[in-house]
Amino acid sequence: MTAILEAQGVRKVYEGGDGRPLEILAGVDLRVGSGEFVAITGASGAGKSTLLHLLGALDLPTAGEITLDGVAFGRCSPAELEQVRNRHLGFVFQFHHLLRDFTALENVMLPLRIAGHSPREAEQRASTLLAQVGLAGRLTHRPQQLSGGEQQRVAVARALANDPRVVLADEPSGNLDAAQAERLHDLLATVARDFETALVVVTHNRLLAARADRVLAMDGGRLVPVDRVEVES
Repeated sequence: MTAILEAQGVRKVYEGGDGRPLEILAGVDLRVGSGEFVAITGASGAGKSTLLHLLGALDLPTAGEITLDGVAFGRCSPAELEQVRNRHLGFVFQFHHLLRDFTALENVMLPLRIAGHSPREAEQRASTLLAQVGLAGRLTHRPQQLSGGEQQRVAVARALANDPRVVLADEPSGNLDAAQAERLHDLLATVARDFETALVVVTHNRLLAARADRVLAMDGGRLVPVDRVEVES
């Protein structure tokens, strides 16, 4: 498998409250290929979200290297990293972070406009994506007019707007009820396959993790493979 996104020996160390170093990531190695769905599980505070921020070029590691299509984040300027985030990475978080005064269509158009697409191009692409996530009839609705599950589907469409190489999701169904979560899981499972996008999801939800091509657990600051996810019947 040719890796699109790769982490090699990634460490992240913060200064603790007592002034001593606090190591969160202790040498993470990860390779994710095109169209692959990888789930990362583990206890709260284990470093899962920290790793996702590093993979998303939102922060830089203390040591080690993260590359996207062979380009090392540590060798990029701040402006180049911003371009990587805007053009090649998509993000979905537990809370959708939609702009309340914007319609669903306008929220999805925003990253396209930032990337330089014309209003017409942005509207066409956003409309298509919203239809693909089952919201063709909700384009003019604002976030407060949508259910929690619908808001997250708008967030997924927004993450896919610029045809990213990788989509990173942090507890995407953590704020949804069981029925809404299952519909979102169905959608996420199609992202890697239908859009040929690498998908890395941090989750405590066993049902979502069980859908992944590969499951890894954060343990002791490193990723270890999980052979099987136990799902309650």
